Amino acid sequence: MSGTSIDAVDCALLDCGGNTIKLLAAREAPIPATLRARIAAISQPGDNEIEALGRLDRDLGTLFATASLDLLAEAGLVSADINAIGSHGQTIRHRPPSADRTAPFTLQIGDPNTIAELTGITTVADFRRRDMAAGGEGAPLAPAFHAAAFAAPDRNRAIVNIGGIANVSLLAGLTLSAGFDTGPGNTLLDHWINRHQAARYDQHGQWSAEGTVSATLLKALEAHPYMARCGPRSTGKEAFNLDWLDDCLRAMPALDPRDVQATLAEFTAASIARAIGNWELRVDEVYVCGGGARNTDLMRRLYQKLAPARLDTTAVLGIDPEWVEAAAFAWLAWRSMEGLAGNAPQVTGAAGTRVLGGIYPAAGRSNDGAVISGDPG
Repeated sequence: MSGTSIDAVDCALLDCGGNTIKLLAAREAPIPATLRARIAAISQPGDNEIEALGRLDRDLGTLFATASLDLLAEAGLVSADINAIGSHGQTIRHRPPSADRTAPFTLQIGDPNTIAELTGITTVADFRRRDMAAGGEGAPLAPAFHAAAFAAPDRNRAIVNIGGIANVSLLAGLTLSAGFDTGPGNTLLDHWINRHQAARYDQHGQWSAEGTVSATLLKALEAHPYMARCGPRSTGKEAFNLDWLDDCLRAMPALDPRDVQATLAEFTAASIARAIGNWELRVDEVYVCGGGARNTDLMRRLYQKLAPARLDTTAVLGIDPEWVEAAAFAWLAWRSMEGLAGNAPQVTGAAGTRVLGGIYPAAGRSNDGAVISGDPG
């Protein structure tokens, strides 16, 4: 899986046999700095985009293939042991349906043909566009996996994934009640600290913990039109980015950068807590996954806002927070290979359930075995 933070490739090896979902192994592979820069560049409008996209598509396919093979080597397995690779790819645009957008689209790159050829493993990719073609947002797709992996009878649970963008899955017992993107997760926090301290992320939220929340800035952030949307919804860094933050900051007196970081952490926590609290389901337990689970300051803010609900990470449910999203796309690949739907219309707004992803067969391969997912997170 490769996410908006562009920090690493997250690979998860999953066994989906029977009625169980078991994480067998996982590995993080760094993304070279030059490649990160190219991903960041192609994510914004620029010159000669088609040439840049074509080259990057192939290079990311090679990176994902190498990361997958390295995970297999660590696990003592070979390509013949694997049923399929589920590759989310790298999102470079996400333009969901809106009142002023007549042709919504989403685009993830990382050539699956290259992955299948270099690994000798059937590869499933391009998961989001079928849901969007059916009238959906194309995101979030993880809630269906959250329900399969983490739902429990007689428990109302919220599974919160805090990656670059945060999303929530609401589970009423064994039923997936709802799921949606709540707004920014780590993306603004990461970009702000990178600008001021040249750090890729705020380790444990130490910098944000030093600052004081600006009520004026928080009010401006919460005025973003996305915060007023309800029902199936998704967003991305196209909506929440430094240009938008700078526009907000220009309208007020200068703030200490630490106070801005503290306010961004408060904004993320508040938007998550509000999204959970506004739903008709009374949530007893909240489990966090994604990079945000390692941000102590962010978790503290969530704990205060979500009490008396229990707050923990998905580690207590059997999957380490770092690997949940990659595991989700391994599971989605397994669903695709079995001809089973992967989306949840109540989450994405699609016209109905759909089998997601295109299948790129490896030459001479059968479809029996485990499923591996490669995703830079």
